[in-house]
Amino acid sequence: MKAILTDVTKCIGCLECVSACKSANRLPMDIPRLWQKNDGLSAYNWTSILPKPLLPETGNGGQRFRYIRKQCRHCLEPACASACPVGALHQTTLGAVVYDSDKCLGCRYCMMACPYGIPRYDWESPVPYVRKCILCFERISEGKEPACTEVCPTKATIFGEREALIQEAHERIKSNQGKYINKVFGEHEVGGTSVLYISDIDLDFLAYKSNLGTRPLPQTTAAAMKSVPVAFVGMGAFMYGLHWIIKRRSERQENPEKPEEKV
Repeated sequence: MKAILTDVTKCIGCLECVSACKSANRLPMDIPRLWQKNDGLSAYNWTSILPKPLLPETGNGGQRFRYIRKQCRHCLEPACASACPVGALHQTTLGAVVYDSDKCLGCRYCMMACPYGIPRYDWESPVPYVRKCILCFERISEGKEPACTEVCPTKATIFGEREALIQEAHERIKSNQGKYINKVFGEHEVGGTSVLYISDIDLDFLAYKSNLGTRPLPQTTAAAMKSVPVAFVGMGAFMYGLHWIIKRRSERQENPEKPEEKV
């Protein structure tokens, strides 16, 4: 299973990963909206850099920062996919959690389910969809690495096999006593994620709550989600019927002399 490891102490906040992500996924420029969360992510920004000030540096009155990259964590047991009643989100064998807009109903259950608050709604589209990082799934399927890790000038974020990256993370922590918090963020939280971090500052602020636990979220929400498909089957049928009626009316207006098709 593929994964990304980000070493927060190496990030210089250059935003090269952000630019590469937008280019690789053909994302347009974003226009911030009042309702957007203040974390840099949106339907058109799938990764962002969050500056976190540290203690003032001695002698110059300035501040040092840590730059933390935020993106979809690609959970090993994704709550977003579990919450989706139509299977628009699913985890691939490579670890990437991807999205199929053709199946999406726009219910936004995935947005409510994600413990990291990642999926965003595309309000600019006539038919709004949910948008998020897909771990450059097409690229990694071809044996390439994600665009973000490929361009990182300091190798603050690297790509590889998850188990190998976890081992690398623990080796860095062990070899640099006192430099890092003794924790690989994402190794165990909510069952583990495919986007991992090591850091010298706490990264719990990236999630909705400070202690997510190690139990996969789909296990805790399974009972509640059992009632969802029944409701959405009926709604899906209604929406499809409405779409068919509107489409037929448009076709009749464009071709009034065309005979009616027998159903």
